[in-house]
Amino acid sequence: MTSSSRRLIDTFGRVHNNLRISVTDRCNIRCFYCMPAGDVQFMPRADLLSFEEIERVVRIGTTLGIDRVRLTGGEPLVRRELPVLVKALSAIDGIRDIGLTTNAVLLGDQAEALKDAGLQRLNISLDALDPEVFKRVTRRDSYDKVIEGISAARDAGFSPIKINAVSIKGLTEDQIIPFAQLARDTDTQVRFIEFMPLDADNQWQKDKVLFASDIIALLEAEFGTLTSVEQTGQAPSSDYTFADGRGRIGVIPSVSQPFCVSCNRFRLTAEGKLRNCLFSLEETDIRSLLRDGGSDDEIADAMIACVQSKAAGHQINSPDYVQPDRPMYSIGG
Repeated sequence: MTSSSRRLIDTFGRVHNNLRISVTDRCNIRCFYCMPAGDVQFMPRADLLSFEEIERVVRIGTTLGIDRVRLTGGEPLVRRELPVLVKALSAIDGIRDIGLTTNAVLLGDQAEALKDAGLQRLNISLDALDPEVFKRVTRRDSYDKVIEGISAARDAGFSPIKINAVSIKGLTEDQIIPFAQLARDTDTQVRFIEFMPLDADNQWQKDKVLFASDIIALLEAEFGTLTSVEQTGQAPSSDYTFADGRGRIGVIPSVSQPFCVSCNRFRLTAEGKLRNCLFSLEETDIRSLLRDGGSDDEIADAMIACVQSKAAGHQINSPDYVQPDRPMYSIGG
C-alpha cells in the first residue's frame, strides 16, 4: 500500500493517479490550434526520454499511487516501436489502465500490435467528418488514412472508439450533427472539446470558442432533450445520451466550465519535464535526475514536489492568465 505521506496530493487535496506521457513532439499533420504551418523546430532525438527511462518513471510513480497512464504526442505513433513501450508499461505492477491519444493517420498499420501489447483504450483526435474541413484544420490531406485507422482499431477489438473533436466557432459548427449521428450509428463516443489557448501562433481568441452550452443546444434542437450520464471517477467530460437511448456524446468545457477542482492528472513531456497542469508556466526537470544518477527516492520526491506546487486552476477566464510559451504539440496533448 502507498503511505499517505508518499502520495501525489496537492495543497487543495486533489489526489493524482493519472500520468499523461508525451513520447514525441513530432507530428504528421499540422492542426492550426496546435502547431505552426511550417518551420517547426523539433527536439533532437537524443533529448527524448528512452523507453527505459519512461518505464522507470512510471514504475516509481506507481509507488506514489499512479495507476493510469496515457501516451500522447505530438503524434505518438510516429515514435518507432511504440508497442514495445506499451508492453513494458502494461507489465508494471499497479498500472491498471493504459490509453493512447492519436490522430489515427498511422493507426491502420499499428492497431493490432498495440492491442496485443496491452493497450486498453484509444482516443482519436478528429475535428471534422468532412474531408475539406478536415484539411482546413490539419493543413494535410490525410482524412482517408484516419478513417482507415479507425476501421483497423475496430477490427483489432478496441471498443468503444472515442473521438475527441475540438469545436471552433465559424469552422466546425456544421460538424456537430454528423458527429452525433456517428455516435448514434456506431460504437463511437464523441467528445467535443472547447478550443483552448495553446496554439503555436498565439492567435486564440475567446470569441472563436464554440462553447459546450452551444453544442448541447445544437444537439437538442436536432435530436431532442439529452440525458446527463452520471460519471464515475474524475473524467473531464460531461456525458449525455440521446432521448431514445441510442448513442452517447460528451462535452469538455475546458474554457467555460473548467474541471480543475477535480483534476487528477499531471504530465511528462517528451524530453522529461514534469508539468502539473497543461497550462503550467513551470516545469520540473526529471531527465537530469534520470541521466545523472538520481535515486528512485529523489525522482519520487521531485514528482511529489511538482504536484504539491499545482495551482487551484488554469486561470483561462482570469485577466491574469498568461499563455504558456510551449504550444500543445510540445507539451503533450
